[in-house]
Amino acid sequence: MANINIKKEPSQNIEKSEAQSPAAMERTRERTVFVPRTDIYENADALVLISDIPGVDENSVEINVDRRVLTIAGRVAPEQLTDHRLSYTEYENGDFERSFTLADEVDVDKIEAAVKNGVLRLVLPKSEAAKPKKITVKAG
Repeated sequence: MANINIKKEPSQNIEKSEAQSPAAMERTRERTVFVPRTDIYENADALVLISDIPGVDENSVEINVDRRVLTIAGRVAPEQLTDHRLSYTEYENGDFERSFTLADEVDVDKIEAAVKNGVLRLVLPKSEAAKPKKITVKAG
């Protein structure tokens, strides 16, 4: 699980990698599961997560928050070729799964999600207490 912290870290290149499941977790599907590459942005009002989940649409993605752990799970339907036989492939199909531990600053009741063309966009609004406040200074 990755923690969503509000601090800047140097970026790193990450290759497509298979998700590692905890020892207590068993998968019910015999399929490769990948960790989706995710960018996280922050503004004054929210954190924004952008995850690449090719082959996943709004009907095959599931997003849950349980005990401040945000889990993204995307299911990809196996490609069915008619009148063709696959001779060679460089890209393995599989499902996607990733979890993040949310900071207390995130208002989990207002999280918004949208998926378009295999890209998932999550907006995690900050709670009012976590937003920066400007204090006005009076003369005298």
